[in-house]
Amino acid sequence: MASVPSLASTVQQRLADGLSAALPDAASADPLLRRSDRADFQANGILALAKQLKGNPRELATKVVEAIPANDVLKEIEVSGPGFLNITVTDAAIIDTLAARAADARLGVPFNESAGTTVIDYAQPNVAKEMHVGHLRSAVIGAAMVEILEFTGETVVRRHHIGDWGTQFGMLIQFLMEHPHELDHSSEAEVSGEEAMSNLNRLYKASRALFDSDEEFKTRARARVVDLQAGDEETLALWQRFVDESKIYFYSVFDKLDMDIRDGDVVGESGYNDMLTETCRILEESGVAVRSEGALCVFFDDVKGPDGNPTPLIVQKSDGGFGYAATDLSAIRDRVQNLKATSLLYVVDARQSLHFKMVFETARRAGWLNDEVKAVQLAFGTVLGKDGKPFKTREGETVRLVDLLDEAVDRATTVVREKAEKVGLTETEIVENGQYVGIGAVKYADLSTSAARDYKFDLDQMVSLNGDTSVYLQYAYARIKSIFGKAGDRTPVAHAELELAPAERALGLHLDRFAETVTEAAVEYAPHKLTAYLYQLASLYTTFYDQCPVIKPAPAQDIAENRLFLCDLTARTLHQGMALLGIRTPERL
Repeated sequence: MASVPSLASTVQQRLADGLSAALPDAASADPLLRRSDRADFQANGILALAKQLKGNPRELATKVVEAIPANDVLKEIEVSGPGFLNITVTDAAIIDTLAARAADARLGVPFNESAGTTVIDYAQPNVAKEMHVGHLRSAVIGAAMVEILEFTGETVVRRHHIGDWGTQFGMLIQFLMEHPHELDHSSEAEVSGEEAMSNLNRLYKASRALFDSDEEFKTRARARVVDLQAGDEETLALWQRFVDESKIYFYSVFDKLDMDIRDGDVVGESGYNDMLTETCRILEESGVAVRSEGALCVFFDDVKGPDGNPTPLIVQKSDGGFGYAATDLSAIRDRVQNLKATSLLYVVDARQSLHFKMVFETARRAGWLNDEVKAVQLAFGTVLGKDGKPFKTREGETVRLVDLLDEAVDRATTVVREKAEKVGLTETEIVENGQYVGIGAVKYADLSTSAARDYKFDLDQMVSLNGDTSVYLQYAYARIKSIFGKAGDRTPVAHAELELAPAERALGLHLDRFAETVTEAAVEYAPHKLTAYLYQLASLYTTFYDQCPVIKPAPAQDIAENRLFLCDLTARTLHQGMALLGIRTPERL
């Protein structure tokens, strides 16, 4: 189905017709249309135009209004102030546009005509290490961007760049070699994420203690790193056991987060080992990187350290070892040349911004990034505790991600249980909804803040039924669903001939902005714009529900049908919007 033109684009077109009729020389001028609290829309473009044409803006504005052909969209245009246009659309135009959206399975959201292939690098835990609260944002923001971009027609390749390589593996592998049963499982049955992580934790602590206290073990562990990098079979087989055990744990956490992580999308640091030497050779031969004190470096005029001296990007160390830069540059080569990416999106902590700035600039100098292929860091801020400091336990430890998620589900289940009797939920539904509400609350709190900003992790606030929370949106959705259970033989039908109440108009105008909001969130990599839209939708629906009876007291048949139509489109928009954020909307709450 062709995309549905929004009311804003239809109004824009009518104004453009008026402009070209009144002022043929200014046919291409932008009316600068925006939503307004004085009317439905306001156009400010005539002020700039008057300046350009050296005319009186009020006179020009009046001339343009008089030249707009008669139509069924614009109800009233008032020339205001120095030459603004305040525009009110007809009720019929609102309902007709919404009816076209409702007839489309995509609710009128267009496909991006210039869609390409985006590789999203997100959810990057480390092998043999526990996931903590810092891993939450990359996973949640990245997963939402995957859904939003795919929905607008982008081909998305997911990449989980896990930390699965480096010197610490020498210590772990050597210990496992000398204590071969440390990663054995208690039974043949399916291993839980908790068991896998406690195995890894125990082994990590024991090997670390030995490494710090026994010089001979330390020597053997360092030799084991060399074997690992040289591709020794026995060493690699033991390394693979750490990766497999860690994946059992990772996948259990992502499962709790209600996220779909596929094995083929997990390509860790080790996945680029075979490319590192060639990456360095290409950079050195092309002159992008130069040898400095034995290390292969890339220098930048605008990047200086605290001492004021240039800080280079070190691609290869003087001892021949490779740093993160070599791996990240090899990953760019792979993603551009083999995966044919047109965009690379890195959902990575803002504290790594300097590293990625230098990596991207190096890739540009090497020709891997250019006008056709861009790389962007979607940098995110820190998760803070209620005290506004980085989130830690009382003991000052980093908070385990599983503990956080379990507590969110517990709190949410309590909230669901309090209202369950009224709705008649079964125990199974209470438990299931508790998970959807708890995990939704965590995701929504993360996504409703602009990614670049820090945000406070406050579970009491997150599972509150009032305010800007996912629970508020989930309850709005469930409330609409319950209306349909009481509607009897009345069904949703759009009636364009009806006069709309103010709350109906406000809801209708906002429903019409869904496509524009999804497109904006995709183009700007800004999921928080979608959460803000959905919260406002739920708020406007609450006002509509309070002011416009749908079932009781029973309005006339056509009014009831039209209001049921608005309810239905609101529910579908909430459901689709929340799904793009990775949040479930239970039918009964």
